[in-house]
Amino acid sequence: MEQTRSSKNQRYKKKKVWKKIILFFMLILLAVGLYAGYMFYQTLQAANDTYSELNRGEKSDLRDEAVKFGKEPVSILLLGVEDYATGGSGGRSDTIMVATFNPDLGTMKLLSIPRDTKVYIPSQDKKDKINHSFNNGKESTIETVEDFLDIPIDYYATVNFEGFKAIVDEIGGVDVEVPFDFWEYTDGWPQEKIYFTEGLSHLNGEEALAYARMRKRDPNGDFGRNDRQKQIISAMIDSIVTPKNLLKIDNIAKTASENVETNIKASEGISFATKFKSFTSDNITNLTLEGEGGNDPSSGIYYYTPDEESLEEIKAELQNHLEYKVSKE
Repeated sequence: MEQTRSSKNQRYKKKKVWKKIILFFMLILLAVGLYAGYMFYQTLQAANDTYSELNRGEKSDLRDEAVKFGKEPVSILLLGVEDYATGGSGGRSDTIMVATFNPDLGTMKLLSIPRDTKVYIPSQDKKDKINHSFNNGKESTIETVEDFLDIPIDYYATVNFEGFKAIVDEIGGVDVEVPFDFWEYTDGWPQEKIYFTEGLSHLNGEEALAYARMRKRDPNGDFGRNDRQKQIISAMIDSIVTPKNLLKIDNIAKTASENVETNIKASEGISFATKFKSFTSDNITNLTLEGEGGNDPSSGIYYYTPDEESLEEIKAELQNHLEYKVSKE
């Protein structure tokens, strides 16, 4: 009788221990869930702070219907804006890049347009350097790029120099293969020289900006500069998708919210990051706009003039990647 009572007591004690263990783990899971929910909310709020819709609304005038980021082929205009000379307002587009993404293929095409490229600027009704289109705002640059490449620009993102440096620092820097030895000035004042040595190098934000901006000491001029810009973008993508950065996406989103403007909604960005978390620079094809630079005989102003054949090939490649057909009207 006593043994039976003792056995029951032992079973009862074991059940109590297991209940405590299960309760303990449930509390841990609840705490983790609450924390994850809080972090998701914070990330969503920070991402929402970057959102800025265009005056045209949700779709390009070249589209019959709006396309969804991460669900259909889309194009994104990336603008690096230098605004330290204007105290953070206005500024000029120092970097102009177009990215097209096809979700079915899981690939991206990346084109850097030299800032001195001579194009027609609809908002000014004249031909000028493409970076001068930003004098009338980002909408003017979007319209100019659409006219130049014969494709709709569905989304845009602008980042200023300080924001670019902060984001690179937040993701722990980037790794690039430096093509040759050179130096470049920092963007602030007083200016200092940053030296780069041929070979693999890890760059912080200040170094990455100088690396992407240098062109006077590049034997390939704008071509070399554009290649380094695309190299930096690819390196940033590879760095962002690493486990350590995915765990601190809230900090990255907060840093971006203070320096980035985009019409990509937070929900779209999070959905994209979840669906294409294995996306890396290996999925990116870099495109080069061939052409020739020189001073205009009448004005003496330097322009970059695209090669017509090269321009037509790039137009066709981007249109095919977007699965977009140019209207014959």
